[in-house]
Amino acid sequence: MPNVICPCGYSVPKGTKCDCRQKASTARKANDESHGSAASRGYDKDWFRLRASFLAANPICCVCGSRASHVDHIKSVREAPLLRLATSNLRSICGPCHSRRTARDQSQAWGKKG
Repeated sequence: MPNVICPCGYSVPKGTKCDCRQKASTARKANDESHGSAASRGYDKDWFRLRASFLAANPICCVCGSRASHVDHIKSVREAPLLRLATSNLRSICGPCHSRRTARDQSQAWGKKG
């Protein structure tokens, strides 16, 4: 069977994973499991109903002015669970702006316990 080159530079048999990819996969799976389900984090049918009506009423990204595709919690659900469905804690935002905000928030929270 021919070998392929892993992104880390090692040659591995086709159809298998290098040690670095196996470790990354295991870490990703553990991280995903620690988050719980979307519903357990507060994203249930009530949230999706509110999200749809909020986007319809506020279709423009509050950051860059393009078409919004996400509804963002100003204070996170983890930080302020009582504000989960409060429209005063929501803002419409486009995908790229939401990704930037999430990356920034996660980098600031790195190492902090929730």
